[in-house]
Formats: sequence, structure tokens, C-alpha cells
Amino acid sequence: MKIALFVTCVNDLVFPDTGKAVVRILERLGHTVEFPVGQSCCGQMHANSGYRAEALPLVRNFAQTFEPYDAVVAPSGSCVAMVRDSYPRLVPESAPVASRTYELSELLVDVLGVTDVGATFPHRVTYHPTCHGLRMLRLGDRPRTLLRAVRGLDLVELPGAEECCGFGGTFAMKNAGVSAAMLADKCGAVVDTGAEYVAAVDNSCLAHIGGGLSRRAAGTKPIHYAEILAAE
Repeated sequence: MKIALFVTCVNDLVFPDTGKAVVRILERLGHTVEFPVGQSCCGQMHANSGYRAEALPLVRNFAQTFEPYDAVVAPSGSCVAMVRDSYPRLVPESAPVASRTYELSELLVDVLGVTDVGATFPHRVTYHPTCHGLRMLRLGDRPRTLLRAVRGLDLVELPGAEECCGFGGTFAMKNAGVSAAMLADKCGAVVDTGAEYVAAVDNSCLAHIGGGLSRRAAGTKPIHYAEILAAE
């Protein structure tokens, strides 16, 4: 299978280790992963803020860049949701590429049929299901299934797990007071688990949660679940 990594803006600029982790996981499973240099932003920020015209060239670039690949994988529920849900409506001809674009857990569990990637991570971890992955991609238990198979990992349930962390992209800036209140609830729930790490499929949400945890001087650290799955 010819697999391409769509790293996304946040990971490329701020969390490059997450993209590297995806490659390590797939190479460990015997696959070759390519990184098309023509990739750019998926246009989610533009489309969500009402700048449809500005998003269209980015959608077309994505479709052209990733068209040669059998599968496109991204370590981001929100960006994959943008591609799969919005692209066919914005640029209908992008639909074939959009349909074979997957969040990491979808590719592993549904396409490759893998739930144990051979990882070891001897720590107590809780998992926050981010909104786009939960409500748009309907990832369900896929990420947890992968985490449960990690050797040494103690996965503890997060109280109120399906409640939003308050990030929501520009929502956190436009509605700072509401966002901060939601973040406080989420951080409180994370701390109550006694976990060493809080994992999720989106680094944007993890950055938001991590900021809240650091201001509390809490010991829990944010980590993208791909980095746990890449650990040996």
C-alpha cells in the first residue's frame, strides 16, 4: 500500500515528533510512508472562519498532492474531519482523495487490521476524545483499543471524557471566558485520574489542556497517542 503522511500545520510547526512517530509506527509494521513536499494547510481555519474562497486553493492543492496515494494518514482528528466532511462539498472533485484520508487509528484498525503495534509505555495514561474525532469521524474506541494493547500502559478512564476541552480553534480566542471555564473542568478531571499523561488524537487540544495543567503545576503531561504507540 502506498501511504502518504499528511502531517498538518500544528504538527509540522510545533509538534514534529508526532509526525515522526506516525512514520515509525507504520515502518515497524512493514509499510513505506512518503512525505509529499507539496502539502500545505488543509484550509480548516479559513473555512471555519468564513473565508471559503481562501480555503478553495488549499483544498485543490491537497487533492492534487495526495492523489497518487492509496491512503493518506494524519495524526489529527480535526484536520481529517475537515478533509472528509468539508472537501467534497467545497470542491466535489476532491472527494476520491478525501475518502481515502484517515486519522491514524482508522488506518491502523480499519484498513490495516492492526490493534497491537508492538509498543511499550510503562505509565498511567488517561485519554481525552477530542471533539472532531468523537463527533465527526466517530473514532469510537479505536484509539483506546490501540492504547490498551501497549505493554506496561495503565489506561484509566477520564471522568466526563466526552466534554469539550474548550479549545475549538478560534473559539478559544473569540470566547475566552467560556473556553477557560471548560478548560478548568477538563483539567480538573484529568488531575483526578492520577494519570502521568493525558493522551489525545489532536495536538491542538493537547496544547490547550497542557497549558491549563502547567498553570496548575499539575504533574500530568500531555502527549499525542501516536508518540505512545511509537515507543518501544
